[in-house]
Amino acid sequence: MDIKRLMTRHPVTVSLDDTLARVRDLFQRHRFHHLLVVEDGRLIGVVSDRDLLKALSPNLGNLSETTRDRASLNKRVHQIMSRNLRVLRDDASVEDAIRLFNSERISCIPIVDENYRAVGILSWRDVMRALSATAL
Repeated sequence: MDIKRLMTRHPVTVSLDDTLARVRDLFQRHRFHHLLVVEDGRLIGVVSDRDLLKALSPNLGNLSETTRDRASLNKRVHQIMSRNLRVLRDDASVEDAIRLFNSERISCIPIVDENYRAVGILSWRDVMRALSATAL
C-alpha cells in the first residue's frame, strides 16, 4: 500500500514569521497536531502542538497572566520549529513510513514531491487507523 492513500493531502502550512498566536489558533480550529513550515513553496520545517506548548507561557488564560505571558504569543514560528526533517516522497510505501517512524523519534512525516514541495502529511495515527481497518 502506498502512502498517497493514507496521507492528509493539502496540509495546512505556516511561514517562518507567523506568530505563535496564529499557530495556536490553527491547532485549536483544525484539531490536528502538526503544521508544515514552508518558504517559497518549499518545506523547511515542522511545528508540533508539543513545540507550541513548550514555547507558550503556562500562565496564559489564568488570572495570574501578565503582559510578559501574553508576549509569548508574539514569538515566531522560526524560533520553535524543527528543522531536521525526515520526509518521504509521495511514491513511498506504508512500509517505508513504518520503518521511518520506528527508527526516528517523530510523530509525523511530511510528504514531498521531487521539488521538495509539501504535498501531504502522514501521522503514525494515520498508519494505525489503516492497519486497524485492514485487520478487521
